Amino acid sequence: MNTITLKKATLNDIEILQFIGRKTFYETFITGNTEDDMKKYLDEGFSTEKLTNELNEKDSLFYVAFDNETVIGYLKTNTGKAQTEAQNENALEVERIYVAKEYHGKKVGQLLYDKALEIALSINAPYLWLGVWEENLRAINFYKKNGFEEFDKHIFKLGNDEQTDIMMKKNLSFQ
Repeated sequence: MNTITLKKATLNDIEILQFIGRKTFYETFITGNTEDDMKKYLDEGFSTEKLTNELNEKDSLFYVAFDNETVIGYLKTNTGKAQTEAQNENALEVERIYVAKEYHGKKVGQLLYDKALEIALSINAPYLWLGVWEENLRAINFYKKNGFEEFDKHIFKLGNDEQTDIMMKKNLSFQ
């Protein structure tokens, strides 16, 4: 594996985000979900209009991971009113960390998480938080390894299916 680099995404990167977003979401969640629900979510969640709005949101940031020229994952963070649920305005939400399946276990997720932590520390966020599907044990273990603890649950709608996400938080007051 070559050196992995991160690039802050702009409006010029919509097609890259659509590609890696659809690829990684499908790979991660097709097991346990129907094709119809998956198609509906991918069409809505990664539409040009939705990604344009997200990229134009001043309190959201996207970073794309590359292995040379190959896009292999991405990160999306939110602060303030861009957070998907009401939290402390100064907290940082890690809305998405996704890595292509062939790069699992190669520290790409850790690199993306480290970027989120760097952002949180740079804005003096009191904590990081996120929601993770209760059946995504790989991700839950990753976040626990990085110091996150469960604090609540919420519903995530994938297509027409309502699923339970575990909400996790990492306090930064001791950093």
